[in-house]
Amino acid sequence: MKNQSVENVWPPPGGHTSDRHGAAVAAHYNLKPFRQAAIMPSRPTKTLETFDNPAPQRDYRIHMEIPEFTCLCPKTGQPDFAVLTLDYVPDKRCIELKSLKLYIWSFRDEGHFHEDVTNRILDDLVRAIKPRFMRLTARFFVRGGIFTNVVAEHRKKSWKPQPSIELAALPPQSNVRG
Repeated sequence: MKNQSVENVWPPPGGHTSDRHGAAVAAHYNLKPFRQAAIMPSRPTKTLETFDNPAPQRDYRIHMEIPEFTCLCPKTGQPDFAVLTLDYVPDKRCIELKSLKLYIWSFRDEGHFHEDVTNRILDDLVRAIKPRFMRLTARFFVRGGIFTNVVAEHRKKSWKPQPSIELAALPPQSNVRG
């Protein structure tokens, strides 16, 4: 059986199933309904997967930039967009990246105030890996003429950071390297 492509479905996007001719064509070519054929390979989830820290004997920073965060305004239902920056010093566990992507995606259709969603994400991440230190910065795009930035932090009570050494700042990521 050959793979079913989006072109091989009935009704075509925007088409109608009540069209008698279309239904006959679909039956003749054994086409599947569109909703069955357009299955996403991944789905959003609130599950966060983790893995063992490969160097638990040392403090090191993991830095992630998540430029495609979206949720909904709880007042208007309009989409809110943000760039999330996650910095953490792991203890025994680290966050697995694909599960983080699917977790972040899970907020797309949920209504949240900026402050709520930033703290909720931080709490979930801390609960999953119990890091020595974690900071989540959410830089929301302009809404009603106002930019909102929310910074939330967690520090493990027993953790004492090493003295800071000033190094050059990491440049912002782009989708190309070079």
